[in-house]
Amino acid sequence: MGDCLTTNQTGAVRLGRNDASSEAAPAIIGSGRPVTSLKHSPQATPYRFRDLLALEDFERHAKRRLPPMIFHYVAGAVETGMALRRAQAAYEDYALLPRMLRDVSGRDQSVELFGRTYAAPFGIPPLGGAAFIAYRADLVLAEAGRQANIPMILSGSSLIRLEDVYAQNQDAWFQAYLPGDQARIDRLLDRGAATGYGTLVVTADTPMLGNREHNIRTGFGMPIRVTPRVSWQAATHPRWLFGVVAQTFLKHGAPHFENTEAERGPPMMSQQSVRNTIARDKLSWRHVEAIRRRWKGRLLIKGLLAPADARLARECGADGIILSNHGGRQLDHTMAPLHVLSEIAADKGAMKVIIDSGIRRGTDVIKAIALGADFCLVGRPMLYAAAIGGLECALHAIRLLREEIDRDMALIGVRRMAEVEPSLLRKMSRDN
Repeated sequence: MGDCLTTNQTGAVRLGRNDASSEAAPAIIGSGRPVTSLKHSPQATPYRFRDLLALEDFERHAKRRLPPMIFHYVAGAVETGMALRRAQAAYEDYALLPRMLRDVSGRDQSVELFGRTYAAPFGIPPLGGAAFIAYRADLVLAEAGRQANIPMILSGSSLIRLEDVYAQNQDAWFQAYLPGDQARIDRLLDRGAATGYGTLVVTADTPMLGNREHNIRTGFGMPIRVTPRVSWQAATHPRWLFGVVAQTFLKHGAPHFENTEAERGPPMMSQQSVRNTIARDKLSWRHVEAIRRRWKGRLLIKGLLAPADARLARECGADGIILSNHGGRQLDHTMAPLHVLSEIAADKGAMKVIIDSGIRRGTDVIKAIALGADFCLVGRPMLYAAAIGGLECALHAIRLLREEIDRDMALIGVRRMAEVEPSLLRKMSRDN
């Protein structure tokens, strides 16, 4: 029972109700009320999700469900994997210093960002190729963001049209992988603006793709080639083969890269798919300046780590930046975003600072906010959730993280996210 997903002719996901209990969890999640109403209950947690108690659990279950090439496409990092490990380990470098005997009743983790109040201090980042991991995943995650009242960012490498995602969730943001070609940039900006998107995210850290050796080892490539190895992996994971691949081809045809350009991109399995990365190495700050002049909505720059780049983004008129090492998928041995957060936040001015890469717990969110982040993004676990159980499981993942944050707020002695400050943290040495 619970929520059921259907698709209309445009491909947009529509949500239907099968019973009265299915209304309870989404209504509470997106209500904006103090999260003391988010107590766990059997109705809120379907039996099949009983082993999904924290975001780390979703990876383990997704690994069993997905073929190795698909799982490692999501989970993998470049070369040694140090960038991914470092981003996650950075949160272990800080310990919480809670305050006691404070009235922490009526806790409310909602935050205001760009003039809108969101129900939680985290959202869903862009996840490229998501609809090949879970059926119509971009629409599922857009709907999850809408119901939970948290932002969802559509990837420029998505396989579902940006117009369809906007129809599903008119608060969705659009992230673009842009070439250093102003005419092509302008056409894509105009398409996004005409659709109605109010927030554009320009990713800066992909002048070329990182060295993703794990994809070669598992047989994943772009375009995907149907080799005996790939065929065997698909055949031995029938839930993915029939639930994602077959259903997509039967209902929607061959998946295309829909949003890399103003025009429809090539099929995912086409030899022309490599054209999506042409001229990205020419993208520069002068293009950002031109984008700022043309784009009338909010503009964010994603993939920054250097304080000097954060200052340039502010000088170019960006409304915000996203500190990120691309989940360890681009340059190996990069700094952890958390380790540059406080320095960048101290010089942000009116610009918002958002952070992703490595966040898995409510305490991670608390630490990032204490160090100066205005908001956080949580990626891989949300995609795993969509692969495991669609919309219902994505909402379950969001609920788990919200519950952790609520509990953490009570235990550190705060009632509002604005009360989370550096005095609640201590930097630990490796010997502590």
